[in-house]
Amino acid sequence: MERLARCHLTGVTTESAVEEDTMYAITGVTGHVGGAAVRALRAAGEPVRAVTRAVADLTDRTSLAAAFTGCRGAFVLLPTLPDGDDAAHRAMADTIAGAVADSGVPHVVMLSSFGADLPAGTGPIRWLHHLENALRGTGAVVTAIRSPHFQEKVEDVLGAPVYPVFGSSADVPVPMVATRDIGAAVAYALTHPPARSEVVDLEAPVYTERQVAGELNREVVLVPRAAWADTLVQAGVPPLLATELADLYDAGERGLLEPRGDRRHLCTTTLTETLKELNP
Repeated sequence: MERLARCHLTGVTTESAVEEDTMYAITGVTGHVGGAAVRALRAAGEPVRAVTRAVADLTDRTSLAAAFTGCRGAFVLLPTLPDGDDAAHRAMADTIAGAVADSGVPHVVMLSSFGADLPAGTGPIRWLHHLENALRGTGAVVTAIRSPHFQEKVEDVLGAPVYPVFGSSADVPVPMVATRDIGAAVAYALTHPPARSEVVDLEAPVYTERQVAGELNREVVLVPRAAWADTLVQAGVPPLLATELADLYDAGERGLLEPRGDRRHLCTTTLTETLKELNP
């Protein structure tokens, strides 16, 4: 059985195995992807340092470096700050990359997104572009896992009477991946590090928004482009983030969010399976 030691690193709590040089440090463990990665690694018998943090901790370069130090690999992600501007997100990305460089961890797996190859025009995905490039400058081998839409996005509308679609059509097929499959891909990437940095695109089941609405027994409502940001604000999204999300939806409309990586990783969990877990 894995022996765990618990310690606190300047606001970052970690669970670490005694054999540090065989551990994998995982951030975002209270979220869907990080939690799934931890479960997949532990199921495979791999020792894990589960790094629990509030968003503010990702601005603390020293504590993050301490959490990564001595690990064989690390998983990082860039959370969206609801009220954060462009500078705040880029600063957080730089802090994460700085911590990776300071720690000397040899391999880093990063949660990225389709469209992260583009420097602009993709809303919040441009910050993932920035983090990808910052990590590549740390000296670590970087595996950027680029994901399409999450199937779990339906959580936001489970209690709504209709299914809003921020696009000109509800009948465009797009890939949608289950976060448990992303976590499994992260675990595989960590335990099978490449010789050099690479980008991995997740290949997932394809659905239209109308099919998603049908799974939820909801009526589709197309939200006009001019009303995207205002509709999000009315739903409780901070105005700055609403504008960023509107730009993201627009990037999807323009076909900018496409797989353009070095190789693909197949994900097979269906939306029906995911919905059973979300709304049993």
